[in-house]
Amino acid sequence: MANYKNDTVWKKSHQLVLNVYGLTKDFPKSEQYNLTSQMNRASVSIPTNIAEGCGMETQKEFIRFLYIASGSAHELDYLLLLSSDLGYIESETSKKIISEIDEIKKMLAALINTIKTSLKT
Repeated sequence: MANYKNDTVWKKSHQLVLNVYGLTKDFPKSEQYNLTSQMNRASVSIPTNIAEGCGMETQKEFIRFLYIASGSAHELDYLLLLSSDLGYIESETSKKIISEIDEIKKMLAALINTIKTSLKT
């Protein structure tokens, strides 16, 4: 399969992980094993599943991992909204990162559709 490090969606999702880790380091200590951990794990899941999917034997297996990555992106989207509503991050910061997530979700959907189309031919 392809080298995941050359994939734009992987690069963007890796940068997203770095951004989320930077953000959550300032969360209250009481959230260390709750919201902080959940956000970090959801963000890491996105590029991890892209990378793991690239190592699969078939394109159908790759698609399955891309769907998992997409699910994690949706989860992180909500967790950022929650963090903002709880006052842990500023609304503008949340909107900026949610915008990055939206771009990643669109890229994942496009990649999934491209692969599905290639499987039909």
